[in-house]
Amino acid sequence: MRDPAVVPPAASRLDRREFVHLSACAAAGALLPACGKTPTEPVAPTARVAAVRGTDLGAMTRDVLDGIGGIGTVVHEGETVFIKPNMVSLPAATGNRFLMGECTKPEIVVATAEQCLAAGAAEVIIGDGSHALVLPWERATTLDGSTNLVREATRLSAAWNRPVWVASLETDSPTWVDVPSDTYLGSIAVSSLAARADRVISIPVAKTHAWAQLTLSLKNFVGVTPLERYGDLPRGVYDRGVVFDHSSPRAIAAIYLDVVAGVTPDLAIIDFSIGVEGDGPTLGHGGRTVDLRDRHGSWFLLASTDLVAADATAARIMSHDPAAMTQLVMGYERGLGEIRENRIEVVGERLDDLRVPWAPARLRNRAQSHVQGCPMRGCEVGA
Repeated sequence: MRDPAVVPPAASRLDRREFVHLSACAAAGALLPACGKTPTEPVAPTARVAAVRGTDLGAMTRDVLDGIGGIGTVVHEGETVFIKPNMVSLPAATGNRFLMGECTKPEIVVATAEQCLAAGAAEVIIGDGSHALVLPWERATTLDGSTNLVREATRLSAAWNRPVWVASLETDSPTWVDVPSDTYLGSIAVSSLAARADRVISIPVAKTHAWAQLTLSLKNFVGVTPLERYGDLPRGVYDRGVVFDHSSPRAIAAIYLDVVAGVTPDLAIIDFSIGVEGDGPTLGHGGRTVDLRDRHGSWFLLASTDLVAADATAARIMSHDPAAMTQLVMGYERGLGEIRENRIEVVGERLDDLRVPWAPARLRNRAQSHVQGCPMRGCEVGA
């Protein structure tokens, strides 16, 4: 496993007044008048989030990576890179899950993989666990239907003479690595493909979530844990809600933030092309498709080496107050990244030009999951 990342002192120091303010906002559900506005004088930013707009997702990916200084600031010669998209409903047999907004667009994943190879990566692994033992990666088609992730991985491998492959983590992980957890679990198993990679990149699609409020680059890491250990495979319920406590956004965030701390991801790229609003993470749960071209006039992408800052900026774009998003406040309090708006520099676009109406999820956390099985359907959840 890679050595844990060192959190920059500026990002980990919590001013007492700011800490109390953020905690009060979260407890009050952002009803306080000043929530989301940290009551401090202007200070130098401690995190940077790049934003780009457009309609060509491949070109936008390259541009947004340039906005953070280029992929070469993250990926170096000879390194193994693990890319984690959100493929939560890829196993579904019907419907185009990318046009529905449920899954990360392959165009972004392919462009990121090629940029990693250009920076000298020795190997690129694209992997997810989702809710099936083996993912049908050939269904991960580009929006125009011209190609898919399997075909593109083969193409990139041949073009660069270095391995690029797609992995169904449940069956393709050589082993599982336990990372420490302060929860009732004690430790959490994580795919060795993620835990032992030199660089880890999270590429989620922007969605609201009926058990977690939002599912972005942090929540994305639920999918690197094993279904065999945390799902109910004998009963045919391919869902980590069986063992992972989903009784509140805080309960489940405590688990995936431990995974994030153990994996120490290096980069987030957030897909704001076609996502899900309302009771996501899928349309089957009551979510609704959001095509940003219809709502905003163009798609956009965010990128940052600070995952908490990326998710906090995404929340603001989605008309959600980060101070009321449990996972973001928890990540900030743990020193995993920045949440304060006046400490996050947004480059490439103005934040106020990106904000769009985005319906929140109605939370359904009604039961605590346990090892014997999910006591009611309300605790079964996707990524």
